[in-house]
Amino acid sequence: MSNVVVVDNGGGLIKAGMGGERDPVCVVPNCTARPPSSKKWLLADQLLSPAEDLTSATLRRPFDRGHLINPDLQSSLWSHLFTTLLKIHPPNTSLLLTEPLFTLPSIQRSIDEIIFEDFNFKALYVADSPSLVHLYESSRRPYGLVSKAQCSLVVDCGFSFTHAAPVFQNFTLNYGVKRMDLGGKALTNYLKELVSYRSVNVMDESFIMDDVKERLCFVSLDVQRDLQIARRPGKDNIFRCTYVLPDGITYTKGFVKDPSEADRHLSLDDGAPSSPAGAKNCMEQQDVNDKPQDRRNIDLTKNEFTLTNERFLVPEMIFRPADLGMNQAGLAECIVRAINSCHPHLHPVLYESIILTGGSTLFPRFAQRLERELRPLVPDEYQVKITTQEDSPILGVWRGGSLLASSPDFEAMCVTKADYEELGSARCRRRFFH
Repeated sequence: MSNVVVVDNGGGLIKAGMGGERDPVCVVPNCTARPPSSKKWLLADQLLSPAEDLTSATLRRPFDRGHLINPDLQSSLWSHLFTTLLKIHPPNTSLLLTEPLFTLPSIQRSIDEIIFEDFNFKALYVADSPSLVHLYESSRRPYGLVSKAQCSLVVDCGFSFTHAAPVFQNFTLNYGVKRMDLGGKALTNYLKELVSYRSVNVMDESFIMDDVKERLCFVSLDVQRDLQIARRPGKDNIFRCTYVLPDGITYTKGFVKDPSEADRHLSLDDGAPSSPAGAKNCMEQQDVNDKPQDRRNIDLTKNEFTLTNERFLVPEMIFRPADLGMNQAGLAECIVRAINSCHPHLHPVLYESIILTGGSTLFPRFAQRLERELRPLVPDEYQVKITTQEDSPILGVWRGGSLLASSPDFEAMCVTKADYEELGSARCRRRFFH
């Protein structure tokens, strides 16, 4: 068994396991929560228990807007992770830890103190997400362009923000990294506002609205057409979908009232923007296929709400942040600016090796929409190819870290506890080339 622990410490989820394995031992929320009915704070994996009712739970996160603001809380979460879930003995173990790009030196010092002074790990290696995703993708396709050219553009749509990061020979080119201050947390908050304004007050329901976003939201390929369809009444509106909130007695988790209803929008798009007549034909076909009884009658005895255009307007913010009042360009422009910051010789390779990772890329048709937005901005002589990690974009970073941890050179790349005690945090950090 490997004596290297790999921890992908995201703002939303912690992915942790042993180096050399294909999958992490656990994927748990990087937060702690206290339900209103309890005085006990629940940590990480305890939040995933089906028996726990997290309705209106008070939430505390160690990360805010991509920065570690509560090292003590992060230390307690890691302590639970290492002792209860991974069952490791840190003094005999090395740690590979991921860190957000451009982490402040004061935060780096806090992390080093926790790892070497609180947990007494034997050695530490700090990596950034884009280089690990690049490593995993090049090993997954050894004869592909990413592996041969040793060059890619990693688009990481994470919990706190979205990065477009060029990677060359396993090193992230910091001068070419572009960031959007928009991630999964902002999208969930926007969905909370929309639902609270139109239906039920859900401003305190972070876990429930995360579930709603993951189950029901999708990326529209033709927003104007879909807005027209979303205005239709009754069965003509194929975007209408009902989500039932937990009542705390019969069920403690929310659920989609009719799962088949949630997937009806997939019958609409054929990959090209449809004319209004085409949408009308699709509606007529849908009416024929529908069951005779109307399944969308709202049961007033249940606490539930209906979504229509919110389902595609929330992911739309990644492509149109200005609609949310943010003075920022969309994801396609962000990618173009990142590539234009690099040497012109790299441009054709970068456009042809765009890798999507992060939880927000799981929205249906995300890659298709991004390619459609990107193509008009890219010179005609360049090809655009977007690769999605189909198996799991959430685990791409961790799997890259697992590969690196199992390489024979890994121990030589680490900073040992003796190095840290002799040289201090700042000088040790220079070894990681960040």
